[in-house]
Amino acid sequence: MVTAVDDVLQRLGLTPAIAAAFVAARAAGMRLARVAAQHRGGHVLISSGAQLGGDADALVELRADTSGRLRRAVAQDPAAGPAVGDWVAVTVAGERPTATIHEVLPRHTKLSRRAAGRGASEQMVAANVDTVFLVCPLDQPLNLRRIERLLTIALESGASAAVVLTKADLCGDPAAARATLGAHTDRDGAAIPVHVISSVSGVGLGELDIYTSTPRTSALIGASGVGKSTLINRWLGHDRQAVNAVRDDGKGRHTTTHRELLVLPQGGLVIDTPGMRELGLWRSDEGLQGAFADVSALAERCRFRDCSHAGAPGCAVEAAVADGSLPPERAASFAKLQREQEQLVRERDVLGRVRSRQADKRTQRALRRHYKDEGQRE
Repeated sequence: MVTAVDDVLQRLGLTPAIAAAFVAARAAGMRLARVAAQHRGGHVLISSGAQLGGDADALVELRADTSGRLRRAVAQDPAAGPAVGDWVAVTVAGERPTATIHEVLPRHTKLSRRAAGRGASEQMVAANVDTVFLVCPLDQPLNLRRIERLLTIALESGASAAVVLTKADLCGDPAAARATLGAHTDRDGAAIPVHVISSVSGVGLGELDIYTSTPRTSALIGASGVGKSTLINRWLGHDRQAVNAVRDDGKGRHTTTHRELLVLPQGGLVIDTPGMRELGLWRSDEGLQGAFADVSALAERCRFRDCSHAGAPGCAVEAAVADGSLPPERAASFAKLQREQEQLVRERDVLGRVRSRQADKRTQRALRRHYKDEGQRE
């Protein structure tokens, strides 16, 4: 059971809030674990030996499936299912112990995106992340628009964000490349940290120690081939993550094929994610305002609250573009993401109505079966 001296769980990032949320499940005889990986065949959990009646100092790995009740909840809302980084309440059985996940404990942050393809549905990327690293390589020009999108998604999660510019050893002038990024702030107006590193030469890696030296959880997001796996190998001290060469067209080959929570020897935890080609926004109000704090501040001075920033009279955003104080590309990027957000809201409203009608139909069918059974018994 969870106690104040369960050092292994604390090593895995256990917080007082998680421990408090687990009280009821603990009273029901369940154990506490954290989701380390997610596969088609189930989940991989990590926990302490004390949770299994064994060595209290041991880190234990378990295979797990979900309970029927949780599967039914996931059928209604895929984001309700266990994601990498989640804390879960489980039962354990068998000579070669396997676990059944009964409950996903409340998340303090949720990194998610719109699922690829048609339809408005949420795809969980990672849960309970403290810092999201936006990883971008310096061996090619920085894609500022992609960085703005990544930052919007990262800030919407509730976690803090930091930009990591990798492959400094392959860039002729890292400082000049860094300067093209400009300054970005978070939801509270604080500057987003930017770190220029090389996982090959070791340049700048010491700056990341503040994130990885304590039991806090970081997540790396970015395209394939940007250097996420190489950085993790450097942190681990060995080549656990496969690394493939970048193609001649500058696009990366997929090396990480699934999300995984790794425990770093220096004290932190990190979630590696596969390179994502599609990065659709999901619930991006706060993220958009954080990633575009300067544009959002201008928009508040527009004459109309629902200003389109496209030819509307008294538009402060267009005025800033006209006088040169706001880059037109940044204004266009903000407008594009804002339109995407508005479209998502409309699609989610439609989806909500569809799910509501489906729930009503299920209730009506259940009532008809109930009345039919009652009539037959009479």
